[in-house]
Amino acid sequence: MKVGNSRMPGAAKAFGRLLRFYRERAAVSQETLGKETGYSKSQVAMIERGQRRPRGKFVEIADAWLGAQGALLEVAEELTASAVAAWFEDYLEEEAEAAGIYSYENHLIPGLLQTPDYARAVFRCASPPWEDDVLEAMVAARMARHAVFHRKPAPLIGFVLEKIALTRPIGGPEVLKSNLLHILDVASLRNVEIQVMPEDRTSHAGLSGPFILLETAKRRSQLVYVEGLSGRYFLSEQPELGDAFARYGTLRAQALTPEDSARLIEQVAREL
Repeated sequence: MKVGNSRMPGAAKAFGRLLRFYRERAAVSQETLGKETGYSKSQVAMIERGQRRPRGKFVEIADAWLGAQGALLEVAEELTASAVAAWFEDYLEEEAEAAGIYSYENHLIPGLLQTPDYARAVFRCASPPWEDDVLEAMVAARMARHAVFHRKPAPLIGFVLEKIALTRPIGGPEVLKSNLLHILDVASLRNVEIQVMPEDRTSHAGLSGPFILLETAKRRSQLVYVEGLSGRYFLSEQPELGDAFARYGTLRAQALTPEDSARLIEQVAREL
């Protein structure tokens, strides 16, 4: 079963739906509302989908412009301040308490392994761009997630990373090198295992893209978290659940050993 946008925090989703209702009732386009509020059309669309929170005077201006008579202001009071996207909060709740976290990434160094400078460079790649204060808050929120490595009881954490994720110089060579050295430090933790997928594989179990497996601590159940262009969702039922865990097992077998992976990461860092 896919648990998709229905798992978004209720307030963000409710506000987005209400905003769309009043905008369409007033026959106002997203582009026009964006011009009135200082947002782009795509940013307005993200708010309506519950993927971005309104900031500044957006709610006040939109409520008056669309004739909502205070309805948007009322619902907006339920929105909690957060430095992460609304759709990601459900995942973070599960990650913070998980007994096991297993990630496959093929494009970039995953958030749990990022340094502040690398995370900042990643967020700066966003289109449309984030405001500077939002970007810095997002970096801080991402760094706060790193506490999971040292949580007690310690979760088991594993990563399978494509080599290109470790060589693509996001932020520049120095930023990448610093992050690679940080990965080696994390890999030295007893509850963490990091493996690199070599680029010369003739067969590959991860061609369908990145995903994260979670073993929950409270319910002792399993979840799969997937992000894609069309949405973000959890898989929580068979056979998709079992298939994803089997796929990760195959990826581990196809990747370099943790020891060989560490040597490769060291070599990449030296060559930068």
